[in-house]
Amino acid sequence: MSLADLTLLRPLWLLALPVLAGVGWWLYTRRGGLGDWQRATDPALLRAMAALGRVDNSASRAPLLAMLAAVAVTLLGLAGPAIERRDTLSFRNLDGVLFVIDASPSVTEDARWPQMLTMGRFGLASLGTRPGGLIVFAGDAYVATDMTLDHLQLGQTLSLIDAKTVPDPGSRPERALRMAADLLEDAEVVAGDVILLSDGEGLGAASLQAASAIAAQGARLSLVSLNAPHPAFETHAAAGDGRVFTLEQTDALADWLSEAARTRLEAQDYPLLFWKDMGRYLLILALFPLLLLFRRQAA
Repeated sequence: MSLADLTLLRPLWLLALPVLAGVGWWLYTRRGGLGDWQRATDPALLRAMAALGRVDNSASRAPLLAMLAAVAVTLLGLAGPAIERRDTLSFRNLDGVLFVIDASPSVTEDARWPQMLTMGRFGLASLGTRPGGLIVFAGDAYVATDMTLDHLQLGQTLSLIDAKTVPDPGSRPERALRMAADLLEDAEVVAGDVILLSDGEGLGAASLQAASAIAAQGARLSLVSLNAPHPAFETHAAAGDGRVFTLEQTDALADWLSEAARTRLEAQDYPLLFWKDMGRYLLILALFPLLLLFRRQAA
């Protein structure tokens, strides 16, 4: 490594060096040294203390120089000298979970809707390092939150879903499932999960085909039933390599989503541009000049 390899991350700190040099020169050239006791102390008192051997007449500038050196090195460290590292690999998550929420009035106005929201929160809490996303549907489907690692945002968005979220009347889960398959494909997810929370209305041949498409991508389609499981739930879960859950099976859903083997990472084709800040090491070096201030004086 040479000086040509160094880059300053915070170069504005160097502007303080000329100010430090000016202050240091002013202190160094003062007649009485840093303290200038000859101006601040009564002359008679100073002579009496000198007679008792209480005054150091050496006028050493070593403490001042040590302090200035420590401050100068600290300013260099704060400037952030850094070296570029292009051998640091970046990774992308090949796993993810999409929650597909039925926001039609038959679901959101049901007495058990708060329990379904709780079920969704349990699922979000079990994601760990996996990104998640939200799709809402009624007569049409919409992406409420794209794939993200901000699970807090997902939970807040989930809590806001109600009967007015999707203005289109009806229940078209096949559109939401096709949208989920497209999102997984765009994100290049190979071990994802799609969780459909619904009362089962609208499930049919089209949604069954979408479930098979999700499974063909290496993901799983599981369904959470609002009330008693609809007969089509088991068929869709089988086609999607998933499971059917009731609102009383929150722990089972959390275990299903938190399987450690489902999280996969892959090295990107390009490395990260990474800067290693060396300033912290200069801050350690700044401590050494201060040791001069603690040296023992000759008796």
